[in-house]
Amino acid sequence: MSFRNSKVVIVGVGNVGATTAFSIINQGLCEEVVLIDVNKDKAYAEALDMQHSVFFMNRNIKVTAGDYADCKDADVVIITASAPMPKDSHSRLEMLTPSMNIMKSIVTEVMKSGFAGIFLVISNPVDIMTYYVWSLSGLPKNQVIGSGTTLDTARLCCELSEMYDLDSKSVEAYVCGEHGDSEIVSWNSATIGGKRIDDVLMDNADRTGGVTKEKLQKMTVEAGWDIFNRKGNTSYGIAASVTAIVKSVLFNENRIYPVSVYLRGQYGLRDVFLSVPTIIDKNGAREIVEIKLEQNELEALQHSAEVLKAFYRELK
Repeated sequence: MSFRNSKVVIVGVGNVGATTAFSIINQGLCEEVVLIDVNKDKAYAEALDMQHSVFFMNRNIKVTAGDYADCKDADVVIITASAPMPKDSHSRLEMLTPSMNIMKSIVTEVMKSGFAGIFLVISNPVDIMTYYVWSLSGLPKNQVIGSGTTLDTARLCCELSEMYDLDSKSVEAYVCGEHGDSEIVSWNSATIGGKRIDDVLMDNADRTGGVTKEKLQKMTVEAGWDIFNRKGNTSYGIAASVTAIVKSVLFNENRIYPVSVYLRGQYGLRDVFLSVPTIIDKNGAREIVEIKLEQNELEALQHSAEVLKAFYRELK
């Protein structure tokens, strides 16, 4: 795979899909970006607008509105389309039933094209939708990935970095499990500058104030809703996180991100898609990194898996 012949297709050109496309183009990740949407005029207009922006960027990227036949030779197909989130909702799981038919029609059409690349699912509820895309597509498990808790992890790192006036990239901590209310934080492995979070919180009481790990986790879970309730969507953070995952695929970076992947016994879990740290390379999910969890963290992760699996029967 090289820039010269790399291609990304984005299905669903709403706020998230369009922002993701622009982020990929702005970083010059591939040779061609194709936008697909049921609203063909919207897809055409977004593609034309983005194509004009390429004049000011570092690489000449082709941006077009297309159809599912364009997926045949795509390296990555990103699915952002889903049912609208109810304005008063506070659970992504409420989107499951209305999103199922949308997802089934998309995956069916993509696979008809002869697509054999990597699916990257953003549509909520993302962990369940990722499982559904895998079951519909017939692709190997490593080729179907959900954005999962990648953004939640960034939100946690941002909260911690603001407390201590640091670059958020100096914080290493993972949010795992469901992208939703049952997600967990692996505090046992979390560090700042190689120093355990427990020690950082304790040794910097003046800056930590009354913030506890429980409060940090609650802020992480509620951050997306805080944005959604004020502007009706989240777009920049998820677009940036998806772009990072795409970059690791297209550039074979072997970066580790907490994406939604299929577990085969790791953490005592099987037959479920949820977020755990995973090495991402040109073939998709190369390897799950099984970090050491405290017993309470492991039990919470297993509970998160049960929450997700309880919805699988609705996918039949």
